[in-house]
Amino acid sequence: MSNSSFNSHFLLLALADTRQLQLLHFCLFLGISLAALLGNGLIISAVACGHHLHSPMFFFLLNLALSDLGSICTTVPKAMHNSLWDTSTISYTGCAAQIFFFLFFITTEFYLLTIMCYDRYVSICKLLHYRTLLGSRACAHTAAAAWASAFLNDLMHTANTFSLPLCQGNALGQFFCEIPQILKLSCSYFYLREVGVAVFTTFFAFGCLVFMVFSYVQIFRAVLRIPSEQGRHKAFSTCLPNLAVVSLFISTGPFAYLKPPSISSPSLDLAVSVLYSVVPPALNPLIYSLRNQELKAALWTLMTGEFQKQ
Repeated sequence: MSNSSFNSHFLLLALADTRQLQLLHFCLFLGISLAALLGNGLIISAVACGHHLHSPMFFFLLNLALSDLGSICTTVPKAMHNSLWDTSTISYTGCAAQIFFFLFFITTEFYLLTIMCYDRYVSICKLLHYRTLLGSRACAHTAAAAWASAFLNDLMHTANTFSLPLCQGNALGQFFCEIPQILKLSCSYFYLREVGVAVFTTFFAFGCLVFMVFSYVQIFRAVLRIPSEQGRHKAFSTCLPNLAVVSLFISTGPFAYLKPPSISSPSLDLAVSVLYSVVPPALNPLIYSLRNQELKAALWTLMTGEFQKQ
Protein backbone atom coordinates (compact mmCIF):
# COMPACT_ATOMS: atom_id res chain seq x y z
CA MET A 1 0.00 0.00 0.00
CA SER A 2 1.12 3.55 -0.57
CA ASN A 3 2.27 5.92 2.13
CA SER A 4 -0.86 8.03 1.61
CA SER A 5 -3.06 5.07 2.53
CA PHE A 6 -1.11 4.66 5.77
CA ASN A 7 -2.02 8.24 6.67
CA SER A 8 -5.71 7.87 5.88
CA HIS A 9 -6.83 4.88 7.93
CA PHE A 10 -5.86 1.82 9.95
CA LEU A 11 -7.31 -1.69 9.95
CA LEU A 12 -8.43 -2.95 13.36
CA LEU A 13 -8.46 -6.60 14.38
CA ALA A 14 -11.73 -8.30 13.49
CA LEU A 15 -13.38 -9.81 16.56
CA ALA A 16 -14.74 -12.79 14.60
CA ASP A 17 -14.79 -14.29 11.13
CA THR A 18 -18.45 -15.32 10.95
CA ARG A 19 -21.48 -13.03 10.96
CA GLN A 20 -23.07 -14.88 13.89
CA LEU A 21 -20.02 -14.40 16.10
CA GLN A 22 -19.77 -10.74 15.10
CA LEU A 23 -23.35 -10.17 16.25
CA LEU A 24 -22.62 -12.11 19.44
CA HIS A 25 -19.65 -9.84 20.16
CA PHE A 26 -21.86 -6.82 19.46
CA CYS A 27 -24.45 -8.01 21.98
CA LEU A 28 -21.74 -8.81 24.54
CA PHE A 29 -20.17 -5.36 24.23
CA LEU A 30 -23.60 -3.76 24.31
CA GLY A 31 -24.46 -5.52 27.57
CA ILE A 32 -21.14 -4.65 29.22
CA SER A 33 -21.30 -1.02 28.12
CA LEU A 34 -24.88 -0.63 29.34
CA ALA A 35 -23.89 -2.14 32.70
CA ALA A 36 -20.96 0.28 32.93
CA LEU A 37 -23.11 3.27 31.98
CA LEU A 38 -25.83 2.32 34.46
CA GLY A 39 -23.49 1.49 37.34
CA ASN A 40 -21.20 4.48 37.01
CA GLY A 41 -24.10 6.80 36.24
CA LEU A 42 -25.87 5.71 39.43
CA ILE A 43 -22.72 6.27 41.50
CA ILE A 44 -22.23 9.74 40.04
CA SER A 45 -25.87 10.63 40.68
CA ALA A 46 -25.87 9.19 44.21
CA VAL A 47 -22.70 11.00 45.26
CA ALA A 48 -23.76 14.26 43.64
CA CYS A 49 -27.26 14.20 45.16
CA GLY A 50 -26.52 12.61 48.53
CA HIS A 51 -25.22 15.30 50.87
CA HIS A 52 -24.12 12.71 53.43
CA LEU A 53 -21.78 11.26 50.76
CA HIS A 54 -19.87 14.51 50.34
CA SER A 55 -16.66 13.12 51.82
CA PRO A 56 -13.17 12.65 50.31
CA MET A 57 -13.69 8.92 49.69
CA PHE A 58 -16.90 9.43 47.70
CA PHE A 59 -15.52 12.50 45.94
CA PHE A 60 -12.67 10.42 44.54
CA LEU A 61 -15.11 7.60 43.77
CA LEU A 62 -17.15 10.04 41.68
CA ASN A 63 -14.00 10.97 39.75
CA LEU A 64 -13.21 7.28 39.30
CA ALA A 65 -16.69 6.68 37.88
CA LEU A 66 -16.17 9.53 35.41
CA SER A 67 -12.88 8.04 34.23
CA ASP A 68 -14.51 4.61 33.87
CA LEU A 69 -17.29 6.08 31.74
CA GLY A 70 -14.76 7.89 29.59
CA SER A 71 -12.58 4.84 29.00
CA ILE A 72 -15.37 2.48 27.97
CA CYS A 73 -17.01 5.13 25.75
CA THR A 74 -13.70 5.57 23.93
CA THR A 75 -13.15 1.99 22.78
CA VAL A 76 -16.41 0.02 22.85
CA PRO A 77 -18.64 2.10 20.50
CA LYS A 78 -16.19 1.74 17.61
CA ALA A 79 -15.81 -2.00 18.24
CA MET A 80 -19.60 -2.36 18.31
CA HIS A 81 -19.91 -0.37 15.08
CA ASN A 82 -17.32 -2.57 13.35
CA SER A 83 -19.01 -5.78 14.52
CA LEU A 84 -22.47 -4.63 13.50
CA TRP A 85 -21.48 -3.32 10.07
CA ASP A 86 -18.79 -5.93 9.34
CA THR A 87 -15.97 -3.45 8.89
CA SER A 88 -12.55 -2.95 10.49
CA THR A 89 -11.36 0.49 9.41
CA ILE A 90 -10.68 3.50 11.59
CA SER A 91 -9.44 6.85 10.33
CA TYR A 92 -5.97 8.13 11.17
CA THR A 93 -7.36 11.02 13.24
CA GLY A 94 -9.92 8.71 14.85
CA CYS A 95 -7.14 6.32 15.86
CA ALA A 96 -5.07 9.15 17.33
CA ALA A 97 -8.09 10.44 19.27
CA GLN A 98 -8.91 6.95 20.54
CA ILE A 99 -5.36 6.42 21.78
CA PHE A 100 -5.23 9.79 23.51
CA PHE A 101 -8.60 9.57 25.27
CA PHE A 102 -8.20 5.93 26.28
CA LEU A 103 -4.75 6.62 27.74
CA PHE A 104 -6.05 9.79 29.36
CA PHE A 105 -8.89 8.04 31.20
CA ILE A 106 -6.86 4.93 32.09
CA THR A 107 -3.95 6.99 33.41
CA THR A 108 -6.32 9.20 35.38
CA GLU A 109 -7.91 6.09 36.88
CA PHE A 110 -4.50 4.82 37.97
CA TYR A 111 -3.67 8.14 39.64
CA LEU A 112 -7.09 8.23 41.31
CA LEU A 113 -6.66 4.71 42.66
CA THR A 114 -3.33 5.80 44.13
CA ILE A 115 -5.01 8.79 45.77
CA MET A 116 -7.80 6.57 47.09
CA CYS A 117 -5.18 4.30 48.68
CA TYR A 118 -3.80 7.38 50.42
CA ASP A 119 -7.32 8.32 51.52
CA ARG A 120 -7.79 4.91 53.14
CA TYR A 121 -4.35 5.14 54.74
CA VAL A 122 -5.11 8.53 56.30
CA SER A 123 -8.61 7.49 57.42
CA ILE A 124 -7.25 4.48 59.32
CA CYS A 125 -3.70 5.34 60.30
CA LYS A 126 -4.03 9.11 60.80
CA LEU A 127 -7.70 9.52 61.61
CA LEU A 128 -7.21 12.58 63.84
CA HIS A 129 -5.57 14.46 60.94
CA TYR A 130 -8.05 13.26 58.29
CA ARG A 131 -9.90 16.56 57.84
CA THR A 132 -6.63 18.48 57.86
CA LEU A 133 -4.84 16.33 55.27
CA LEU A 134 -7.90 15.74 53.08
CA GLY A 135 -10.03 18.83 53.33
CA SER A 136 -12.30 19.90 50.49
CA ARG A 137 -9.67 22.15 48.94
CA ALA A 138 -6.95 19.50 49.19
CA CYS A 139 -9.26 16.93 47.56
CA ALA A 140 -10.13 19.26 44.71
CA HIS A 141 -6.47 20.13 44.09
CA THR A 142 -5.43 16.47 44.23
CA ALA A 143 -8.12 15.34 41.79
CA ALA A 144 -7.32 18.24 39.45
CA ALA A 145 -3.63 17.30 39.57
CA ALA A 146 -4.51 13.70 38.63
CA TRP A 147 -6.56 14.77 35.61
CA ALA A 148 -4.06 17.44 34.50
CA SER A 149 -0.96 15.24 34.83
CA ALA A 150 -2.70 12.43 32.92
CA PHE A 151 -3.67 14.90 30.18
CA LEU A 152 -0.12 16.21 29.75
CA ASN A 153 1.46 12.76 29.94
CA ASP A 154 -0.85 11.22 27.36
CA LEU A 155 -0.71 14.23 25.05
CA MET A 156 3.07 13.76 24.98
CA HIS A 157 2.76 10.01 24.29
CA THR A 158 0.17 10.45 21.54
CA ALA A 159 2.01 13.27 19.78
CA ASN A 160 5.29 11.38 19.97
CA THR A 161 3.77 8.15 18.66
CA PHE A 162 2.00 9.72 15.69
CA SER A 163 5.07 11.67 14.67
CA LEU A 164 6.83 8.38 13.85
CA PRO A 165 7.10 7.32 10.19
CA LEU A 166 5.09 4.18 9.45
CA CYS A 167 6.41 1.65 6.96
CA GLN A 168 5.07 -1.73 8.14
CA GLY A 169 1.55 -1.54 6.75
CA ASN A 170 -1.58 -0.27 8.50
CA ALA A 171 -3.08 -3.42 10.11
CA LEU A 172 -3.33 -3.30 13.93
CA GLY A 173 -3.46 -6.52 15.93
CA GLN A 174 -6.06 -5.14 18.35
CA PHE A 175 -9.77 -4.24 18.25
CA PHE A 176 -8.94 -0.66 19.28
CA CYS A 177 -5.97 1.63 18.72
CA GLU A 178 -3.17 1.47 21.25
CA ILE A 179 0.43 2.66 21.21
CA PRO A 180 2.22 -0.76 21.13
CA GLN A 181 0.33 -1.66 17.95
CA ILE A 182 1.30 1.62 16.28
CA LEU A 183 4.95 1.10 17.28
CA LYS A 184 4.91 -2.25 15.48
CA LEU A 185 4.14 -0.37 12.26
CA SER A 186 6.91 2.20 12.68
CA CYS A 187 10.19 2.08 10.82
CA SER A 188 13.22 0.54 12.49
CA TYR A 189 14.92 2.54 15.25
CA PHE A 190 12.37 5.38 15.10
CA TYR A 191 10.21 3.68 17.74
CA LEU A 192 13.03 3.92 20.31
CA ARG A 193 12.08 7.56 20.92
CA GLU A 194 8.66 6.55 22.22
CA VAL A 195 10.18 3.65 24.16
CA GLY A 196 12.34 6.15 26.04
CA VAL A 197 9.27 8.19 27.00
CA ALA A 198 7.45 5.00 28.00
CA VAL A 199 10.33 3.98 30.29
CA PHE A 200 10.05 7.29 32.16
CA THR A 201 6.30 6.82 32.55
CA THR A 202 6.84 3.23 33.72
CA PHE A 203 9.18 4.38 36.49
CA PHE A 204 6.60 6.92 37.65
CA ALA A 205 3.86 4.26 37.58
CA PHE A 206 6.12 1.91 39.53
CA GLY A 207 6.52 4.63 42.15
CA CYS A 208 2.73 4.87 42.46
CA LEU A 209 2.55 1.08 42.78
CA VAL A 210 5.16 1.07 45.55
CA PHE A 211 3.18 3.79 47.34
CA MET A 212 0.00 1.68 47.11
CA VAL A 213 1.77 -1.36 48.55
CA PHE A 214 3.31 0.71 51.35
CA SER A 215 -0.09 2.25 52.16
CA TYR A 216 -1.82 -1.10 52.46
CA VAL A 217 0.98 -2.62 54.51
CA GLN A 218 0.53 0.23 57.00
CA ILE A 219 -3.27 -0.14 56.84
CA PHE A 220 -3.18 -3.87 57.59
CA ARG A 221 -0.74 -3.35 60.45
CA ALA A 222 -3.02 -0.69 61.94
CA VAL A 223 -6.18 -2.76 61.48
CA LEU A 224 -4.67 -5.85 63.11
CA ARG A 225 -3.90 -3.76 66.18
CA ILE A 226 -7.60 -2.89 66.64
CA PRO A 227 -8.72 -4.84 69.73
CA SER A 228 -12.34 -5.56 68.78
CA GLU A 229 -13.28 -7.93 65.98
CA GLN A 230 -16.14 -5.65 64.94
CA GLY A 231 -13.73 -2.72 64.62
CA ARG A 232 -11.34 -4.75 62.49
CA HIS A 233 -14.19 -5.91 60.25
CA LYS A 234 -15.45 -2.36 59.77
CA ALA A 235 -11.97 -1.07 58.94
CA PHE A 236 -11.34 -3.88 56.46
CA SER A 237 -14.74 -3.35 54.81
CA THR A 238 -13.81 0.25 53.94
CA CYS A 239 -10.55 -0.87 52.31
CA LEU A 240 -11.52 -4.05 50.50
CA PRO A 241 -13.37 -2.39 47.56
CA ASN A 242 -10.42 -0.17 46.75
CA LEU A 243 -8.00 -3.08 47.16
CA ALA A 244 -10.13 -5.25 44.86
CA VAL A 245 -10.30 -2.57 42.15
CA VAL A 246 -6.55 -1.90 42.41
CA SER A 247 -5.83 -5.63 42.13
CA LEU A 248 -8.08 -5.96 39.07
CA PHE A 249 -6.46 -2.95 37.42
CA ILE A 250 -2.88 -4.05 38.14
CA SER A 251 -3.37 -7.72 37.27
CA THR A 252 -4.90 -7.10 33.83
CA GLY A 253 -3.32 -3.95 32.35
CA PRO A 254 0.41 -4.71 32.85
CA PHE A 255 -0.08 -8.34 31.83
CA ALA A 256 -1.45 -7.20 28.48
CA TYR A 257 1.82 -5.38 27.74
CA LEU A 258 4.39 -7.44 29.66
CA LYS A 259 3.32 -11.02 28.90
CA PRO A 260 6.08 -13.04 27.17
CA PRO A 261 5.79 -13.50 23.40
CA SER A 262 5.95 -17.28 23.86
CA ILE A 263 2.43 -17.37 25.32
CA SER A 264 1.00 -14.71 23.04
CA SER A 265 -1.78 -15.65 20.63
CA PRO A 266 -4.57 -13.67 18.91
CA SER A 267 -7.29 -15.20 21.10
CA LEU A 268 -5.33 -14.64 24.33
CA ASP A 269 -4.41 -11.08 23.34
CA LEU A 270 -8.07 -10.33 22.60
CA ALA A 271 -9.26 -11.83 25.89
CA VAL A 272 -6.65 -9.92 27.91
CA SER A 273 -7.40 -6.64 26.14
CA VAL A 274 -11.11 -7.02 26.92
CA LEU A 275 -10.27 -7.80 30.56
CA TYR A 276 -8.26 -4.64 31.11
CA SER A 277 -10.12 -2.19 28.84
CA VAL A 278 -13.81 -3.21 28.92
CA VAL A 279 -14.54 -5.28 32.04
CA PRO A 280 -13.21 -2.99 34.84
CA PRO A 281 -15.54 -0.04 34.11
CA ALA A 282 -18.50 -2.40 34.46
CA LEU A 283 -17.20 -4.21 37.57
CA ASN A 284 -15.89 -1.24 39.56
CA PRO A 285 -19.35 0.16 40.48
CA LEU A 286 -20.48 -3.32 41.56
CA ILE A 287 -17.38 -3.83 43.72
CA TYR A 288 -17.75 -0.50 45.50
CA SER A 289 -21.51 -0.72 46.00
CA LEU A 290 -21.51 -4.27 47.37
CA ARG A 291 -19.18 -3.50 50.28
CA ASN A 292 -20.24 0.03 51.17
CA GLN A 293 -23.45 0.31 53.17
CA GLU A 294 -23.67 4.10 52.80
CA LEU A 295 -23.39 3.88 49.03
CA LYS A 296 -25.92 1.04 48.83
CA ALA A 297 -28.39 3.04 50.90
CA ALA A 298 -27.88 6.12 48.74
CA LEU A 299 -28.34 4.11 45.54
CA TRP A 300 -31.50 2.52 46.90
CA THR A 301 -32.88 5.91 47.90
CA LEU A 302 -32.02 7.32 44.48
CA MET A 303 -33.69 4.46 42.57
CA THR A 304 -36.81 4.26 44.76
CA GLY A 305 -37.15 8.04 44.75
CA GLU A 306 -37.01 8.12 40.96
CA PHE A 307 -39.50 5.24 40.82
CA GLN A 308 -41.95 7.04 43.10
CA LYS A 309 -41.71 10.18 40.99
CA GLN A 310 -42.70 8.17 37.96
